[in-house]
Amino acid sequence: MKAFFNLLLDLIYRKKCYFCGKSKSSLKMCPECFDKLIFNDFTVNRIINGVDIYCCGLYEKNLQKLIRGLKYHRQKELAYYLAKFMYDYFVKLGLNNDFQVVPVPLHKNRIHKRKYNHMELAAEEFCKLSGNIPNFNLIRRIKDTKPQYKLNRKERMENLSAAFEVNKENDRGKTILIIDDICTTGSTFEEMINTFKKAGFTDIICLAASNP
Repeated sequence: MKAFFNLLLDLIYRKKCYFCGKSKSSLKMCPECFDKLIFNDFTVNRIINGVDIYCCGLYEKNLQKLIRGLKYHRQKELAYYLAKFMYDYFVKLGLNNDFQVVPVPLHKNRIHKRKYNHMELAAEEFCKLSGNIPNFNLIRRIKDTKPQYKLNRKERMENLSAAFEVNKENDRGKTILIIDDICTTGSTFEEMINTFKKAGFTDIICLAASNP
């Protein structure tokens, strides 16, 4: 009887896929929807101030919904799937696997409003998959910048000017892997790279989950 009720509860409370709405796999993102995520070419997307920038996929369809669900709709479980997509892409690049993973930081005011940094959640999952270490204290955002999506490149750079500060005491002595959700003009990566280089860091790679 107990087994029957457990099965009944499992059927009632099975998770539905956030993307297709089916509950067959009882996962937040079913394998069929995850497999629809398409990788970009496994090459450098752009180079900013001597640092290679990689973008895993195009910001469309399931990947767009994945990022937006995690970022804006408090679907925290999606952090694993974003990290898995980024990790699977990163593995195929065949790069050195000894990193301190640094997610793009949010200002404390944004954290207070949103309650979490979605890229910190993704970084934690990425590190579980890769065996690398997360570092959330190496660089912080000291300027409460405006949302970037409505700004052109010049406005983005002005918006981000002097937005970050490095605390060298928190360095783990490994290659810095900066991760973010979207790389549009590259302005956020650029400002972080410049800030790190001014602080004496030169061993840096950037990885974005998507680009437009």
